[in-house]
Amino acid sequence: MADYERAILNRYNLTSPYPTEWPTEKDESDASDNDMPMKPLTKFSIRRSKSRYSALERTGSERRSLVPGTERTGDGVENLVQKDEADPLGDTDSVVRVLRQRGLPVEDDLLLRNRFLLSSTTFSPTLYLSQVHSDASTQSLSQGLEYLSRSIDQKSASLKVLVESNFERFVRAKTTIDNVYSEMRNQGSEPKREKVPTPRITSRGSMHFRKASGQGPLTPSKGNNKPLPSDKEKNALVKDSEYGVLGIKAPLIEAAVKAEEIWGPALGGQDHEENLKLTLNSVDRFHAVFKAGATISDCIKRKDYENLVKEYTRARKSVDEARDIADTVSKSQASLTESQIHQMVITGRMWIDVEEQIGKFKRDVWRKLANVTPNPASSTNRKSNGEHMTLIGILLELGVEDNPIWVWLLSRYDHLKNKINATFERSRVEIEILRRRLANAEKPSSRTIATHLKSSTRNGPQGNTKNLDTGPVLELWDLIYASMSNMLSIQGGLLGEVVDFWDKAQSFIDGKAQKALPIGIDGRSLQHHRLSSDGTRHLQNGAVELIELIRESVSSFFSDPPIEDVSLLYSPMPPLTPKTPKSAAFSPFAHQDNRFKFDANNPPPPSPRRGEAWEEFAFWPPHANSLSGVHYLGKLLNLLGTAAGEMAAMRSGSSASGISEKLKALVAGVRERSARAICAAWNIDAEMCKELEDWTRDNDRRDLTKMPSHFSAFEEAILSGLQKVLYISEAVINKSGSADVISPPPSKLLQIVRTQFVTSLYKALSGMVENAEKPGSSDGDSWVTSADSLANRFGEIQKGSVPSASTRNMRMLLTLSNLKALQADIVPQLIHQFETNFSVKLTEESKTIQDVLTQIDTRLFQSYIRPTEETLSSIIHAGITSQNWPPTTTLPIEVRPYVYQALLHLVSIHASATTTTPPLTPRILSHLLDSISASLQSAFQTRPKYNLAALMQATLDTEFFAQTLSQYTTSQAAETQSRIYLELDARTDNDARAGLQRELPVMKGVLKRLREGTRVEFACFRKVRGGK
Repeated sequence: MADYERAILNRYNLTSPYPTEWPTEKDESDASDNDMPMKPLTKFSIRRSKSRYSALERTGSERRSLVPGTERTGDGVENLVQKDEADPLGDTDSVVRVLRQRGLPVEDDLLLRNRFLLSSTTFSPTLYLSQVHSDASTQSLSQGLEYLSRSIDQKSASLKVLVESNFERFVRAKTTIDNVYSEMRNQGSEPKREKVPTPRITSRGSMHFRKASGQGPLTPSKGNNKPLPSDKEKNALVKDSEYGVLGIKAPLIEAAVKAEEIWGPALGGQDHEENLKLTLNSVDRFHAVFKAGATISDCIKRKDYENLVKEYTRARKSVDEARDIADTVSKSQASLTESQIHQMVITGRMWIDVEEQIGKFKRDVWRKLANVTPNPASSTNRKSNGEHMTLIGILLELGVEDNPIWVWLLSRYDHLKNKINATFERSRVEIEILRRRLANAEKPSSRTIATHLKSSTRNGPQGNTKNLDTGPVLELWDLIYASMSNMLSIQGGLLGEVVDFWDKAQSFIDGKAQKALPIGIDGRSLQHHRLSSDGTRHLQNGAVELIELIRESVSSFFSDPPIEDVSLLYSPMPPLTPKTPKSAAFSPFAHQDNRFKFDANNPPPPSPRRGEAWEEFAFWPPHANSLSGVHYLGKLLNLLGTAAGEMAAMRSGSSASGISEKLKALVAGVRERSARAICAAWNIDAEMCKELEDWTRDNDRRDLTKMPSHFSAFEEAILSGLQKVLYISEAVINKSGSADVISPPPSKLLQIVRTQFVTSLYKALSGMVENAEKPGSSDGDSWVTSADSLANRFGEIQKGSVPSASTRNMRMLLTLSNLKALQADIVPQLIHQFETNFSVKLTEESKTIQDVLTQIDTRLFQSYIRPTEETLSSIIHAGITSQNWPPTTTLPIEVRPYVYQALLHLVSIHASATTTTPPLTPRILSHLLDSISASLQSAFQTRPKYNLAALMQATLDTEFFAQTLSQYTTSQAAETQSRIYLELDARTDNDARAGLQRELPVMKGVLKRLREGTRVEFACFRKVRGGK
């Protein structure tokens, strides 16, 4: 039964007696298929065309072998090697089955299988015995040897009988074959004859030959004039005629070429179809590989980096699979299958396209990474992952040779360094341009300055700053603040970018940022996640260098004098030129700002040198007042203090302590320069405080003008602003240790401010006196000199209108009232504010200031009251020394006219003082009463003797003055009156004294009557009930 099954397997070329699928080799056509009967065509059958020359293309080796179980070679030719054999030693009926059981791939590897088959020329006995009979014993091998010997003897005997029975046939066949071969070989050959030497064998007539394809009588390779062979010679089986093929070779070649041209495409349709099928199968199988290039290109266009990395990973996986196939085949020395060949070709072409796209994409990503800048809006959130992390992640995911983290950090450092230099240089030039234009412009008038100095009263602590100074000055201040903000601001400024750069660098140094980064394919990018110690040190030094660059730029701007060269604005713009600041932000088209456009041949001239204080400060706008200066410099110092704290908090590297000291010196230097500039402007503004006086009444206190409130608000604004400048109290210090950069102001600087504060008070007081005593305003507008009547002035006060400051006396009164307010309230309040703000006691200065105020008040009061005293004295002296003064009757019943004249003059003074400065009225009238008393004494002293009538008249006049002005009587006036009576008593006799005593009741009645008669005229001197 085993022999039968093996025969069936060999007959049908099967590997198993129960196959599950049709063998693929059965699909191949065989030469003997023509002998088989044709099956009838159906509608589902396919007619396969055959070449009409297929019979010619068959050779003897292609005929089906008569030996069952033979196989074909790789080129389709059958050989005598069977697919399976019985064991020559007789142990088993299938050698292939034994080898398959032992795990050898004999079904897939033909060369290996032939080495175990006895019918193969590559049979290896040693290998056969070591594999098939690896566990055989000596006895079994001896038995196998006997079996093999018997088999050989049996086959030899069968062959011997076959030869003996057919020997004559063999001999005849051999003779026939030899004769046919000799005849074919000698066909067309001529008998040998002697050659006659002739100079020329052929003639021109014998040169007619039939030319073969590609040959001619003059072919160099055939010799000169060699004759062509005849037809018989062509058919001879000799080497020269190519054994009888020469005659038909050329026509056959030409026919084959022509047939190939005509029928080649049609005859090769089947092969083409098979190739297409194989190609389609490969396309279907490797569809994802085919689409990899297009998918990656689409991801790049859509900026879908996540899917891009996924597709690139799949492409690399396909390449790795192809490489594994190649390595496996190379190691096993086996042949590639068609499917594997297609896979490797498709993968190779795909990988070339993918590598080209990924390479271009990587270059674009490198370029973007080198130029990427953080979003100013996101710089405040330092924990956010920016665009650079996305780009770094893409490069790490795709795999690169250079470290993208290091490349980005270096490019960011270079960008910041260049940007800091360019920003500072251009900003400084733009500031100088506006500064020169402002310095060469006309100086603002006194009234304009006074208007801006009054802005502190209108605006208050948090008021609008647009009225602090002139428009050009505020524009320059805004430009300076915007420039410094662009340098020092944490949010949107260069310092914010530097701090953000260091935070990100520190995150990479600590390895925190790498946690969010990929490690690449097979972890190849993991090496880029670590920064070397040298790289870390370079980063720390780079951060320190950036801080130093910002510090030096700010220090240079505040410490150096104004620059001379402004050619940067009309030089070619560098790529990293910063945006020009305008207002609070930089415009993207700053270089097109009309403010900074000028003719290169006619640049703005330098600031004129007039010896003014602001000429040495590059950060101070020309003609700027102290209010705008203290406001903007306070903001700048707060900005600088915050920035210095942030820079000190970075503490990168071993030079952190040195940086802190330098930053501390920077803050102190800028503070001192700012304070000196403010004090210089404060000194000038103190002189201009006299322009604050416009002689309009204060809304709250009608006895004052608005000058004290303006001056108080101005001084308070300066003191509050200076406190912020010196102590930088509003600087935002968020990090520990950063407050060390802001030190308390030195005593020397406090002394400068202290001196200037006292000086400003002195100058303001001097200006007030100058305003009261000057004949006209500083602007040339003369004061109105026409006197208003008492009734008109009183009516103006009743209506609440502005009083006229047309007369010197009125200005004197208002100034005296202002001085009293300053002495009582405003100056002590300012001194207290100074002591509170700067923690300094002004004990000596306070006394000095009060003494000065008292002296100024006394001087100004005397200047005001002296003309009135002189007038009253002249009236009194003229009346008493008049010849009509002595009474004509023995009993005087009226006071003399000079008394009414003097009192009416006092009524005018009382009205003027009451309508202008009511609180000063008692002081004025009291002083005038003292002066009247003194004048009476001196006038009475001019008469040598008084009789009774004269004595009574003098007593009546004196008492009428005293009783009418009793509300304003002072101790000095009482003493003077006592001395008057002593003087009168000394100039009379005893009779007159006795008569006076007798007439006193009568005189009292006369005095009472006179008082009652002048009640209305002199009602202003009476004390108002209710204490008013």
